[in-house]
Amino acid sequence: MEAKSTDLRMSDFEYDLPPDLIAQEPVEPRDASRLMVVNRAAGTISHHVFRDLPELLRPGDLLVYNESRVIPARLWARKPTGGRVEVLLLRPRSETVWEVLVRGRGVRVGGHLEVLDGPEGIPTGAGAEVLEEGERGLRVLAFDRPALTLAEAVGQTPLPPYIHQPLTDPERYQTVYARTPGSAAAPTAGLHFTPELLWRLQEMGVESVFVTLHIGLDTFRPVEEERPEEHRMHAEFCRLPPEAAERINRAKEEGRRVIAVGTTSVRVLETAALAAVGGRADTESGAGPVVIPYEGLTELFIYPGFHFRVVDALITNFHLPRSTLLLLVAAFCGKELMDRAYAEAVRLRYRFYSFGDAMLIL
Repeated sequence: MEAKSTDLRMSDFEYDLPPDLIAQEPVEPRDASRLMVVNRAAGTISHHVFRDLPELLRPGDLLVYNESRVIPARLWARKPTGGRVEVLLLRPRSETVWEVLVRGRGVRVGGHLEVLDGPEGIPTGAGAEVLEEGERGLRVLAFDRPALTLAEAVGQTPLPPYIHQPLTDPERYQTVYARTPGSAAAPTAGLHFTPELLWRLQEMGVESVFVTLHIGLDTFRPVEEERPEEHRMHAEFCRLPPEAAERINRAKEEGRRVIAVGTTSVRVLETAALAAVGGRADTESGAGPVVIPYEGLTELFIYPGFHFRVVDALITNFHLPRSTLLLLVAAFCGKELMDRAYAEAVRLRYRFYSFGDAMLIL
């Protein structure tokens, strides 16, 4: 599933970013990060602190959070030749069979890997066989025991490659509401929320629902094709529970805003909306529900030209050039306004990427 073809080029989604604006560690407390507010109707940009969010929302708004939890998905293994490789767990096919990303050469179908207890570690006694070989390091491995249990014992939390400092507290790369293990990266828009801020929002009448999207490969790579419609999204598991679907439909019926916390929440919502119209992007919503409960894989790629059916506002971070996330923001915000916002963020030295500052697009 993807947006309609446009005349876009990925070279239009490059921008210059001083390296020192790439946040290497999170701010404390979480809600002390800066918040840029972009108003699409007025074309205005204003500047706040994330803890100001209750003053920027209104009673009846419905916030949609991705409750996926980052797993210690980075494993190390040794080939029969003695060479070491890094394995990143992406998506399970069963408890023991996983789609993975392998960094290292010579990992071929039929080969065997010994799982180590760290990058320079000793064998754990666990092993894996290579079942399938894909492009760009993608493999399917069959472990000899449940892979998630193994990862919890000897794996490490994967941080994006642009973060060079180790985390002193791995929980700082989890949202405070993370509940469902499965992601290889954090849904970073949610990192700004504290329990106190969630309570304040609830007290003022802002509603909350939780969805799941387990973040996989596309977070770690740019779009290499020059035309966006030629890019293929890696399938990711997502779930919109029946109760959440009911509350979202009620909010839409009553004219209340549905606000996605993060691009992953957007993709869950719009996947469920497309499912409600039979998956046809050119079909308008009828008299039926805007979304239906959904559980399964999504390959939805949102870029300019996409018709949003559910999301009225978006909380998100500042994203990498040429990324699918940046294209989604351009689709929602409009590219000209997004470009202005990013230029303003660089000028005012906002912090970028996973541990950076946030943007509220109204």
